[in-house]
Amino acid sequence: MRYLMIGLYLLCFAVHASAVPVTVALPQTGSTNELLPLSGSIKSARVARLSARTDGLVAKVLVDAGSQVRAGQPLLALDDTLAVHQLAQRQADVIAVKTMLAEKQRLLTEAQTLSAQQLFPETERAIRQAALTEAEANLQSLTAALAHQKEVVARHQLMAPFAGVISSKQTETGEWVNVGTEIFTLVSQEQLWLDIQVPQEMFQSVATATHVDIAADMLPEQQFIGHVNALVPVSDHNARSFLVRLTIPEADGLLMPGTSATATFHLQRAQHSVVVPQDALIRHPDGQFSVFTVQNNIAQRHTVQVGHTSAIGIEILSPLPKDAPVVIRGNESLQDQQSVSVLNSVIGG
Repeated sequence: MRYLMIGLYLLCFAVHASAVPVTVALPQTGSTNELLPLSGSIKSARVARLSARTDGLVAKVLVDAGSQVRAGQPLLALDDTLAVHQLAQRQADVIAVKTMLAEKQRLLTEAQTLSAQQLFPETERAIRQAALTEAEANLQSLTAALAHQKEVVARHQLMAPFAGVISSKQTETGEWVNVGTEIFTLVSQEQLWLDIQVPQEMFQSVATATHVDIAADMLPEQQFIGHVNALVPVSDHNARSFLVRLTIPEADGLLMPGTSATATFHLQRAQHSVVVPQDALIRHPDGQFSVFTVQNNIAQRHTVQVGHTSAIGIEILSPLPKDAPVVIRGNESLQDQQSVSVLNSVIGG
């Protein structure tokens, strides 16, 4: 009898010693956020291809590719020598006609005074009135010509229409440029977009995304929040995708147009599902997946189908025992129906 008791004790000790230590967690149940990461390119909301407003010879190029410019800053000057001479001629013409107009006004006033005293012929007064009217019309015409010539002179300078950076330059001093010839490309950095091509089957889901995280490749350690600005409902027939445009309000001055970024859409799933931590999932060489649950310190293997990956874990589409914790540590070499020793209090749920 004594030997029997010793044998049973040794057997229990051996069973306990062979129990595999594991850490477990309870699956979570509820609606999950599916994560949809997509890559795209950062673009500026304002890109202008600038050209000269008149034909001419380039006298000065005041900026280069990469230059930061402010709104209204001169970028290029054309040779305006002839235009300035013509402006001076127009100004002289206006001065001359103003002098003539003052004289004709004096003569008419004199005639009107004498006519009131019946000392001046009415016909001569009418002639002086007509001469004054003609001079006024001539002044109006020359004033318009002067304004036109001032605009011609002004058009020999190319100004920045908005603040930004010069991304390209296509001319040099001494070249002849024509109206419409592209000289600079100006890119604004004040408002940036992230253009994403979204697969057609995900278009409606993206439209109702709870929020969007953006990770820029040039600042991998910094996270930005994106907002859906536009959904372009025109499919690319070759790629079967749609354009989604995101605004990045906090990125002004930090990111550069032309760089790449990844947008992670958090898509709300309406149905309730079972989600387990990623460490609970075991992938087999044949492509199948399984998880271990623990009941009465016995591990049970369950072959499962997986769904979407979310921020809290992996969706399990196959049924699992109710309220049974899953193994998240120690499951690498665990066998079905093997004894386990749970090292932690159950977490999750």
